Parts: sequence; structure tokens; C-alpha cells
Amino acid sequence: MKKKNLIILLACAVLMSVAVVPAAFAERGVTDTEIRIGQYGPQSGPAALWGAVARGTGCYFDMINAEGGINGRKIKYFLRDDGYMAPRTKAICKELVENKEVFAMASGVGTSPGMAVKRYLHKKKVPWVGPATGSTHWAFPPTKYLFAVYPLYIDEAAILVNYAVKEMGKKRIAFFYQNDDYGKEGLAGAQYALKKLGMELVASVPVEVLDTDLSSHCMKLKAAKPDVVINWLLPKHGAIIVITAAKMGFKPQWMTTSTLSDIPIMYKISKGLYKDVIFVTFGELVDSPHPLMKKYKKAQEKFAPKDRWGIFFYAGILFTEPMVEGLKRCGRDLTAENYVKAMESIKDFQGIGPKTNYGPDQRQGCRSMFLAKVLEGGKVQRLSDWMTSDVDLKEVLKTLGR
Repeated sequence: MKKKNLIILLACAVLMSVAVVPAAFAERGVTDTEIRIGQYGPQSGPAALWGAVARGTGCYFDMINAEGGINGRKIKYFLRDDGYMAPRTKAICKELVENKEVFAMASGVGTSPGMAVKRYLHKKKVPWVGPATGSTHWAFPPTKYLFAVYPLYIDEAAILVNYAVKEMGKKRIAFFYQNDDYGKEGLAGAQYALKKLGMELVASVPVEVLDTDLSSHCMKLKAAKPDVVINWLLPKHGAIIVITAAKMGFKPQWMTTSTLSDIPIMYKISKGLYKDVIFVTFGELVDSPHPLMKKYKKAQEKFAPKDRWGIFFYAGILFTEPMVEGLKRCGRDLTAENYVKAMESIKDFQGIGPKTNYGPDQRQGCRSMFLAKVLEGGKVQRLSDWMTSDVDLKEVLKTLGR
């Protein structure tokens, strides 16, 4: 009888020990000491310059871990090279979710790669914060587990157009863009802003990702006689077009999206022809005295000394600052559902980018940016304060068939 009672007591003890295990233990990618986070990014291929984003995120997580982690847990980070190729992105995300069992996805460069995995990540209930692209696809319509940080390409283009016309007095605007969702959303933003001003583009010229000779493209732009050309391109195309134009004696005012804002690199590969380019940016300038920029620069020197301190590197921090804020707000009870609630509570949060706001039906965190100009030697001059777009997104999305 005593033996039977002992067995019953032991069985109860086991059941009780299981019952008191925190719920977080059962959550994919979360243990008592660890949070698993993944990211894809082009460490090779035509968009390799943008690969610094994922390495910047890794540096940020290293800094956080060195400071003790988040609510008693350290971040275990998995970075994979997708080469800016959507099929590879799909394979990577499946491996990270089903094999590495990540809790969340951080950032990730490219509209096409992101669209290839958006539905899958949502189905698997994987929180995803800060895709490194200004596409409307992340937040319109909103989906539960996805939180966008990057300001919209539509907003960027509209702000550039308004500055060119209202502040610089330009009258003939042309648009040179990558022939995909990335380029077409920028084009839609420019067309919307010009329409409000009673104007239209004098030329809109598409380019394919694999194109290398841009002579014919440049001839089409030149024939339209624009006084401004806005570029929505890969970095290599951004350099090739200004070099090609210079050879043809074509000298418009060049303006660009934030994706071409790594000025030291663009200045170098364009052989100095990037001087006087006006660009829009989503984050502090590289030499900003902002306290967080100084802190992150020290982290880069310590944890990623082989990487160059530049806009795309610290963009990997900027895009994941809200992610970390959400993790902090969850406390120890970290589940996907609680994380969504924590993210939705973020209001007027600001790190090294624009103010960020989310809510139950709001997944586009930022719609503000500022303008800057390239000076001699690749130096940069800030032209404006933070500016918030007033674009009517419903109207623009209709033009995109959304």
C-alpha cells in the first residue's frame, strides 16, 4: 500500500512539474534563455551592397546580448544569403522556420524576395518586423504578424517631386525605374504628386535587373529633355546611368530613392559623378551626432570591425529597433500572440529613424523621411527636417490595381 501511494505521489509530482513550465517554453524559437531570430539578405549577387542590412542587424543583436539580452534571454541569430533571388528566399525561410525553429524574422532585403515568403510566414504565425523595402505590400492590407518600418516608396517619390517643383522650380521631371514592384511603386508616387501639381512625367523609362548597357535607356531619357531625372534602381544601375549620361553630355538634376543613399560607395563607383545628387533618406546621416548613432558606431567597431559603417549597415539596426522594443514590452511571457499585442502598443517610438506608430489595424509604422544632397568628395548636406507624406494611399493603390 505504501509503495502504491509513493508511486501516486511521484506521478503527481511529475504532472505538477510539467504544469508549471512557463508557456514560453512551448513557443517555437523561445526557451528560458534564448530567442531565435532569422533573416535573409543578399550577401552575393546584383544587390550585394544591400547585404550590409542583415549584418547590421547581427551587430545590433550582438550588442544587446553583451548588455545582458532581453528580459533574461539572449538572441540567437541566423543569417542566410539569398542572393536577391526569390526562389532561394523561399527555401531559406522554410529552413529557418521548420529546421532552426526561429521565433521571428527580422528585416530582409527586397520586394520580390519578401513577397515570395509573405504568405508562408503568416501561415506559420511568424512575427516579421521591418522588411528592408518601402513596398505597400507589407501593410496594405494589414496582416496580423507583419510590421513595416521602412517608409513607403510612394511617399519617397512624392516628396522628391514636391521638392523638385516647389523648392527648386523644376518643370520637366523624368523617371528611371527598375521594372518590378519596387520601381513601379516609386513611379506611381511620382505620377500622383505631379498630377496634384497639374503636371505629368516627360518620360518614364524601365530597366531590367540583369541589364548592363544603359545607353538606349539614357538616350530615351535625354530625348525627353528633362531638367530632373528621378532614379529608382539597383546601386549598380544608379552608377551606370550617371556615367553613361555624362558621356552623352546629358546633365539633368539627379534625384534618388533611399535605396541609392550609400553615398561613399555611390560616389566611388560613379567616379565622382554622384556629386549634387539629391536623395531621400529614412535614417540619420552617417556622421550624425545622435547619441544612439554614436553608441551603434562603437558596437560596429567592436562586433563587426570588418564591415564599413554606412547607411545600409545601420539600416539593419534601424529596421529592427521597433522589433526589440516589442520584445522588451512582452516581458518573460513571449509568445507570438503577446508579441503582436506588444507591437500594437508602440506609439511615437523613435530610434535613429522616423517616429514609429502601430495599432490593431496599423502595420505601416513610418511615413516620414528627409532630404539630403551629395557634396564634393562624397560628403553630405542635409536639406530638410523630417517630412511626413500626405499622399492619399487609397487613390495611389487603385492605380496599381490594388
